[in-house]
Formats: sequence, C-alpha cells, structure tokens
Amino acid sequence: MLDVTTLPAPTPEPVILDVPAPDHVPRHLIRDLRYHMGWVPNTNLEPFEATARLFADDVPPVMWSPMPFDNFLDGLWIVTRHADVAKVYQDAATFSSVGQAQFQLLVGETFPSLPLGVDPPLHGKYRRFLNPWFTPKAVAEMLPDIRRLANEMIDEFLARGGGDFARDYARVFPVRVFLRLMGLPLAMFEQFLFWEHEILHSRNQTRIAEACGATLNYLRGFIAEKEAAPDDTLTSLIVNGEIDGQSLTRDERIGIIFFLWLGGLDTVASTLGLMFRRVALDHELQQRLRDHPELIKSVTDEFLRTQPLVNTTRLLLRDHEMHGVLMKKGDRVMCLNMTANFDPEAFGCPRQFDPERKANRHTTFGTGAHLCLGMNLARQELWISLEQWLSRVPMFSIEGSEPRDVVPGLLSVKKLPLTW
Repeated sequence: MLDVTTLPAPTPEPVILDVPAPDHVPRHLIRDLRYHMGWVPNTNLEPFEATARLFADDVPPVMWSPMPFDNFLDGLWIVTRHADVAKVYQDAATFSSVGQAQFQLLVGETFPSLPLGVDPPLHGKYRRFLNPWFTPKAVAEMLPDIRRLANEMIDEFLARGGGDFARDYARVFPVRVFLRLMGLPLAMFEQFLFWEHEILHSRNQTRIAEACGATLNYLRGFIAEKEAAPDDTLTSLIVNGEIDGQSLTRDERIGIIFFLWLGGLDTVASTLGLMFRRVALDHELQQRLRDHPELIKSVTDEFLRTQPLVNTTRLLLRDHEMHGVLMKKGDRVMCLNMTANFDPEAFGCPRQFDPERKANRHTTFGTGAHLCLGMNLARQELWISLEQWLSRVPMFSIEGSEPRDVVPGLLSVKKLPLTW
C-alpha cells in the first residue's frame, strides 16, 4: 500500500505520480487526486470548486488513483464525467456493488451489507422489502414529528442567542430522527457517533475493526430484544418481517440493520453543516430564501448537487473499455460525484448556484438500482431544517471574521458557530 507521507502535499493540480500500479494501468494516468477526493480542507465559499481543474482539456476523463481508499484498496480507477458515472451506476452486469460497506470483513464476518452489497436481481428482493418504509408517503407521515424536533432544537439556540450549529444541531438532529425511527435508545447517541466515526473516518484498520466489532455486538443484542418482544419500531418490523413468505435469516437481519445504522448517522449531518455554512456566508442567498420560501425544496436539491459528499466504488466483473482505457476484471472504479455534479455536459452553468434549477439530475444519491434508499427522508430533514430556521431565526452569520475550514466530503464542517 502506498505510503502517502512520502508524497508532496496535495494540490489542485492532478500531477502524474511515479509510483507502483498494476501493469495494465498506463503510467500517464496515475494521478494525485487527493485534493479532489475530499482529503484536503479549504475555506472556499464553494468547497468543491477545485474540481473544475479536472474538466480541462489536458486532464483525462478516466484516471488511476494509487491512494489507499478506506484502507482496503491499493488503488482504483477514477471516473469523473456525469455520463460515465451514470453508466457505472446503471450497468450492474459490468460494475458490481458486491463488497460495498463491508467493514465487517475486518472482524471475520462475511454477511453482506444489505441491500447495498448485493447486485440485481438479489438486490431487488431486499429493496422491495425495505421500500415501504422509505417512500415519499411513508416519510411524509413523519413530517409533524420531524418538524417538532427541529423547532425544539431551534428553541434552544434562540434561548442562547447563538451556538455551534455543526455540533449542537447538524450532528444531533438527523441522528435523533434516525434513532426514533429505528427504536434505538437515545442514551447510546455519543457511543454510536464514536463507533461510526472510527469505522468511516479513522482510516486505521485496527480502530475500524474494534468499532465494527463493538457495533455488531450491540446491534445483535438489540435485534435479539426485538425478536423476544416485538414492537412497532422499524428495527422490530424488519427483524420480525418476511421476504417472499420466509422469515429473515440471522445474516439478513444483521446485514440490513448494520447497513441502516451505518448510513443513518453521517451524511445528513454533514450536508446540514455545509448547507448552513453556505447560507451563513451568503446573505444575499439567505435573504432570497427568506423572501421566497417556496424555493426551499428546490434549493435543497441544489445544495445536494453542489455538495456531493460521497464518491461510490464498484467492482469490475469483466474487462471494460472507457475513453480508450482498458479497465480489467477485478479492478475497482470510483464514481467521482464531486466532479460529475459539475459536468457542463449535464448541467447548464454548473458552477452557478441556482436555487430554481430544473431537472436537477445530480448523482449525490446515485442512480440506477442502488439509488439511495433514504433519499426521501434525507431531503425532508434538510428542507425542514432550512424552512424552520429561516422562519424563526434572524439573519445569521458565522461568528468571527474568518470563514471556517470545510472538508469537501463526509467530514465537512466540524465547527460552525452561528450568531445573529
């Protein structure tokens, strides 16, 4: 595995690296893309603006990154264009999801994370089982409780006259929604966030394994409780449910619950931090949304387009050629949503933030069979937060004179002190 400490500091320039790579990888395609993969913090109003460099004529649309990715891979292909990213997401016969989010391998577990870690047609079986709880109608039924929770938390900010939005709202609000949905105890809040951070962000296999083992032990105990005493929480409905008339196996139960746990604690919190950072820095945008609250739902998708936090990987099931580059069976391919969402071939004026953008076909939630299961709930949490804050809190800014650092990825905004 490449030791990144031996390399120069990453820059927006996708320089060619003279480092080991598989024999079939052309040397001129081995690039340093750390800056464009969310490794480096910046203070820009538009955290992903550096990805514009990857659309220049001298930068190939397909490249090889030798950087370790989640400490599982020595290198992988990077696909940057919207059409190519869509192809990877939609062609499951060539680009497999098997092995996705399978951190449990580090503790000797072989069950897949479901439904993400399996391909069609098997994927469809689990997706059909879970879909009823995440449809627009099902999520809309949660609207009063979610809005009530948002307002309870805003009350606390108003009483204090300000506070750290990233710590006290963004990381708390969506997790409390998720814990209520799943029936998980609020008392485990801090412990869950610690385990999740170790698994997704530590980049240390020992720490990932320890956190993963602890999480699985807890979740298996929680599943056993719901088997013994069923209730109306989503965890209980899943573990006591049936697929095609059959009870779920133990691997299916933990595979689904672990995947939902892993996906329910991070992405909305990070998106909220980035979204409110932008609104706090851009008072013209903030006033426009106050004057035109009817834009809040459409602007939510524009925030999602311009703040793509996750770059998803796939496994090649057969040799495949793209832009004249031969990728071999067994290679990994990363869809760089951080560029695809700014592709001028897919979006008019892609670097312009447009609250009224139509046909916003961003790839932040993916596309194809593995379109994000929780996207309806995520959208609702985002627009409710924006709606309620703008209706109740005066014009707000980031406290202090300097914009805070932001990581263009899942770590996003660690601190966002707001004042009004």
